[in-house]
Amino acid sequence: MEVFLIALVAVTLAEVGDKTQFVALTLSARLQKPWPVLAGIFAASLANHGLAAIGGVWVASLLPREVIIWTVGLGFLAMAVWALRNGGEEEAPPVSLKGAFVTTFIIFFLMEMGDKTQITTAALAAHYSTFFWVVAGSVSGMMVVNAPTVWFGHCYGCRVSPRFLHRLSALIFAAIGLWVLASAW
Repeated sequence: MEVFLIALVAVTLAEVGDKTQFVALTLSARLQKPWPVLAGIFAASLANHGLAAIGGVWVASLLPREVIIWTVGLGFLAMAVWALRNGGEEEAPPVSLKGAFVTTFIIFFLMEMGDKTQITTAALAAHYSTFFWVVAGSVSGMMVVNAPTVWFGHCYGCRVSPRFLHRLSALIFAAIGLWVLASAW
């Protein structure tokens, strides 16, 4: 149980203000399907952090840091383009519950690759040599931070002009993507 609490606190602290928290806010505001978004975040966190715990430090050593940096940077630039795709005042096309889940799962899973919460999970699993409690704690930490974020995006995202939300999201995603890519140099 101690390992669970350590993982919970460590991942919660690592996730506050992280890029995936902003992704959760954006997806929730854009898709307006909070339950499938939460389910997608949970499933992606479980899969991603499960892989991190299984592999521990070994998984991180398989991919060169440069590949991870370029993937994350280009992923944010793709998110910027996606945010601008429906940047007008018109409503976004309706998204099914399944579509919101799948979209959230894929985006969240990819954005977590090489993230500090994934690295924290891998390090804790390597240190404590346990899978279940580390993954349970790290996924719980992800949900502690992202569940309120999703509900905030769902409740207040519709009160903001869609054009403003899309442009602001695109600008922030592009800035983060360029910053990540610049760090590769």
